[in-house]
Amino acid sequence: MTRRVFGITGWKNSGKTALTAALVSELGRRGHVVSTVKHAHHAFDIDRHGTDSFRHREAGAMEVAIVSGRRWALMHELRDEKEPDLADVLAKLAPCDLILVEGYKHDAHPKLETRRLEARNREPLTASSPNIVAIAADHPVSGETVPVFRLDDIVAIADFVERCTGLTARGA
Repeated sequence: MTRRVFGITGWKNSGKTALTAALVSELGRRGHVVSTVKHAHHAFDIDRHGTDSFRHREAGAMEVAIVSGRRWALMHELRDEKEPDLADVLAKLAPCDLILVEGYKHDAHPKLETRRLEARNREPLTASSPNIVAIAADHPVSGETVPVFRLDDIVAIADFVERCTGLTARGA
């Protein structure tokens, strides 16, 4: 099965998460099954201190699955392992129409760069990444060779993602 992958990247506080969430909603409204991968540059925890699953991990379990009638999650402790490559993470996901990847600035999948006015003193990622195929910004952008969208123009960005990934528009 061919994996359709499209990235949302940008500097911290540039609107990546808000755009990713809005695209998940819009593409889902269009009938697509969308999964996401979020890269974190820091230690994070999806479990709370004192819960049973936290205690399992703290005791040394390599993997802990939490399962209920509404959802399930699998936590894998890296311990002394290196962080997995994006390809390894993608291989673990269930089949879907599209995977939106937030972060992973340097991986070789097509991505859109988010930009906010207050962070415009940062070096544009398009200068160093041939994989950036579009920009979404909350301010005017000039001098770029890729399409530029308003950061809040979710419909146009979703149309672009469909075209870029070969995802067939299903309509609402």
